Amino acid sequence: MQGRRLTASRALVRDVRLLGRLLCEAIEASDGKEAREIVEQVRTLSIAGRRKTSPRLNEKLAPFCADMPPRTLKRVIRAFSQFSQLMNIAEDAHQARVQRFSIADGEPAMPGTIARSLSVLAAAGVEAEAIRKLLVEAVVSPVFTAHPTEVRRKSVIDIEQQLAQCLSRLEQAGLTAQETDRYQADLERATTTLWQTNSLRGRRLEVVDEILNGLSYYDSTIFRVIPEVYEGLENQLRGSPWRFAQDALPPFLRMGSWIGGDRDGNPFVNGETLREALRLQSERVFSFYLGELHSLGAELSLDDRYVKVSQKLQRLATDSPDRSEQRRHEPYRLAISGMYARLAATARKFGSTELVREPVAAAPCYLSPAEFAEDLATIGKCLIANGAGKIAAGKLRSLQRAVDVFGFHLVSLDLRQNSEVHQRVVHELFEKVRPGTGYEALAESDKIHLLTEELRSSQLLVTSLKTYSAETMSELSVLREAAEAHKRYGRASIPNYIISKAGSPSDLLEVMVLFREVGLFRPDEPEAASVNIIPLFETISDLRSSHDVMQTVLAIEAYRTYQGALGGKQEIMLGYSDSNKDGGYLTSGWELYKAEMAFIQLFDREGIRLSLFHGRGGSVGRGGGPSYEAITALPAGAVAGSIRLTEQGEVIAAKYSNPALGRRNLELLIAATLEASLLPSDAQEPDPEFLHAMEELSGLAFGAYRCLVYETEGFEHFFWEATIIGEIAKLNIGSRPASRSSSRRIEDLRAIPWVFGWSQSRIMLPGWFGFGSAVEQWLTGHPDGLPTLQRMHRDWPFFQTLIANMEMVLAKTNMAIAARYVNLTPDAPAHEKIFARIKDEWEATTAALLGITDQASLLENNPALKQSIHHRFPCLDPLNHMQIDLLRRHRAGERDQDTEEALHLTINGIAAGLRNSG
Repeated sequence: MQGRRLTASRALVRDVRLLGRLLCEAIEASDGKEAREIVEQVRTLSIAGRRKTSPRLNEKLAPFCADMPPRTLKRVIRAFSQFSQLMNIAEDAHQARVQRFSIADGEPAMPGTIARSLSVLAAAGVEAEAIRKLLVEAVVSPVFTAHPTEVRRKSVIDIEQQLAQCLSRLEQAGLTAQETDRYQADLERATTTLWQTNSLRGRRLEVVDEILNGLSYYDSTIFRVIPEVYEGLENQLRGSPWRFAQDALPPFLRMGSWIGGDRDGNPFVNGETLREALRLQSERVFSFYLGELHSLGAELSLDDRYVKVSQKLQRLATDSPDRSEQRRHEPYRLAISGMYARLAATARKFGSTELVREPVAAAPCYLSPAEFAEDLATIGKCLIANGAGKIAAGKLRSLQRAVDVFGFHLVSLDLRQNSEVHQRVVHELFEKVRPGTGYEALAESDKIHLLTEELRSSQLLVTSLKTYSAETMSELSVLREAAEAHKRYGRASIPNYIISKAGSPSDLLEVMVLFREVGLFRPDEPEAASVNIIPLFETISDLRSSHDVMQTVLAIEAYRTYQGALGGKQEIMLGYSDSNKDGGYLTSGWELYKAEMAFIQLFDREGIRLSLFHGRGGSVGRGGGPSYEAITALPAGAVAGSIRLTEQGEVIAAKYSNPALGRRNLELLIAATLEASLLPSDAQEPDPEFLHAMEELSGLAFGAYRCLVYETEGFEHFFWEATIIGEIAKLNIGSRPASRSSSRRIEDLRAIPWVFGWSQSRIMLPGWFGFGSAVEQWLTGHPDGLPTLQRMHRDWPFFQTLIANMEMVLAKTNMAIAARYVNLTPDAPAHEKIFARIKDEWEATTAALLGITDQASLLENNPALKQSIHHRFPCLDPLNHMQIDLLRRHRAGERDQDTEEALHLTINGIAAGLRNSG
């Protein structure tokens, strides 16, 4: 196996060099030999600079880039941005290759695979019935979200997917020389297309663009992969030692989305965009079903002169409007032709405007996905009865699984809004009918009393005799669209409502009142509750009070009845991004962990099933990092068969850009859920000494972080001037503003651009600041404490994951490059003092981490990531240097199109190069 791994590693180097060479050839063919030579010269200087030990890193590269004229500079930036994307493609192919080698060599399955997890569960004595019971109630759902720093065009995403497919084809065994040449030519064409395609948008991204970007991954990956994942798990469970008798698993793995439903801080999401999001999702799933049904019809040429036909199948064939003489003895094809006609009519009813293939004739619509699924089941049963079970287990079974999962709505769309908006809307509604109520100014206990009294009545607050503010009308229009979606697509289309910045019980009750106004909740029929109300606890103070908030709200009869009508299950969302911006990396992680433990105890006492929704982003500063490790590191009882987590921006591409990656990442989520839910809980309980040490470390780190970010005079100006955040806010990046308001206060800035700005300047502050000084101070009070920290790292998955993610960020940090960003600031002396504090903390954090992990250098125990950095950073560093000089020109008044486009390109390239730190 070691030899195969070495071969895989060499194949990665081969792919990186191949893609780099093809891009250089495309540059030369398109822009001339001189352009290629300049690009190669920059890369040579970058490699030389990284090999130097002098702190004056890249001392030749920076001035060389600064002397380029704008048009040449833009060309070089495009080249290095695309190098970064091509390396991502090569690394993704490498991951799939390693997985295949592991399977082919009969080695123990890799951690995070379903096979490995089932082996672990079997060794722990977990019974098949426990797995069956868990999967009946399980929920595993990655939720796609857009964000304000989205940097990629759909056209570019499509080309990159083509490149990945070309690489995959070249990996196939037994290719002839002609096939190899053809696939190589395809790769060359795709690389040339990438180089000659503009990666920048001519306008600001709109919500509909974000919706279409998210849906593109269904065509390339998700439609194909989800049925495969179910089939793989079913096959594993049927094997020894499980002997699982159940034919088909319940659809516990489902996709979610916020794109088109997330209004928090995005004024461009309204009732109209919600309706369009639902229509586009439905159109995409009908297009898929129709294509699969057509393909299935071509496959099922079985003749009734050779096979028996059930009465139900014969009825489908007879009812079909297809009167083709050629298919007179082909009942399966006749049945499918009729089903196609019905499905096409249903698609048009739901708003699809174009069909790839027209039906043979008009037919009545399907009334529900269940009705369509029943017809598919009729075909499957007939095949099995005629000894054609293997045919039924192919394309037909995949389509059946897809219908179970996607229905007619494709993906469950969550709604989200900020609690402050709800409060203003409810305040206005009360004032219109009871002037002087003064809802916003009421004490929390009085708000609860007023809201609970209101929830006993079916009398609406909204009346056609009054006029309302634009904000209130917009909020009500969104909720009315949600009510209509339930009638049109079913409750699964919009099952959840997230309340951002939830901090009090009234925040949840306000949403119930708004639901009543549009028919999503009826006090006289509480059992008709249809949308989960999910509080999102984001800030450190909100996390600390979250237990008391939920304890209070669960004691309110109206809410408890509502929650019981939804199955006695409460979902709570935890905000990694804002808690990190509020309290720093270490404290955020620890407060999230403590909140989870408190919820587990509370909901166990109350007899309510708890489901946690993790608002993880792409970067470590926003809760990112490997999903499997993060889930299995949660406190015992935190998963219990249910896990939802957000996937956003560049991370969606990293995880779902091709089928092999998509399947791997979905299996990771399932494997982690199985292990975290079913392994004996005592194996996950941390040592009390560890908990005590973390509490002390967190307090020290919190003080260091708050002192710098919120208590240092001039820090706000430092951030806006020493990073590219100001330019990000002005360029065509993302559909929403960078801040929730027009101010530049750190408190008002959205967490995503906060992290993105630090990443672009290579400081990565949200992923590590405060840890080093916390460890130094803690060891001062505990002189013999280092062995304790080392044991925590060795024996506690939570601390292991915390350290591993921080190590990744530290390895991607570059203080020499960061210093050049600081030199851009007009108040250099004051800002240099702030930067000196940051640099000292970075050194202290690195030293502390190395001491705890007993390493001589970062990533000593992570050769894969170390190799990745070795490959990609010679392409990343030049982008930073070029971005710095462009920022200088831009801020000096050079606002021409070439300068702005070049600046935007550097943002794309650096985000691609850092990948999960942007």
